[in-house]
Amino acid sequence: MDEREQATKEIRAILEEVASRRHTIAYSEVVPKVRAMHLEPDSKLFAQMLDDISRYSNGKDRGMLSAVVIHKGDDYLPGPGFFKLGRELSRDTSDKLAFHSTELRRVHDTFAR
Repeated sequence: MDEREQATKEIRAILEEVASRRHTIAYSEVVPKVRAMHLEPDSKLFAQMLDDISRYSNGKDRGMLSAVVIHKGDDYLPGPGFFKLGRELSRDTSDKLAFHSTELRRVHDTFAR
C-alpha cells in the first residue's frame, strides 16, 4: 500500500469515527491526524482523497462520508468540491444547506448504528 492509499485509509477511519459520534470536523482538524503523509487542509490532493472516500461510501449506500468535513468559523459547510461531487452523483445541490443537511443526517444515521 502506498502512502496515498494509507493516508486515504486513515482519513476514512477518522471520518467514520466522527460520523459515529454524530459530529463534524474541520478540514484543518483532519490533516494533522494523518500520519502516512503530510497534507494541507486546502490542497487539491486532500480534496481528491475526500472525493474518493465519498465515492466509496456512497457506492456502499452509506452517503457521502465527507459531509462531516466542514469549514471552521466560516459557513460551517463543506467546500465547493463536495457540492460538485454531489452533482456528479446526481444529487440536487441547488440548496446547499438542505443538501448538506440531508447528506450529513444520512452519514450520521449510517455510522452511529
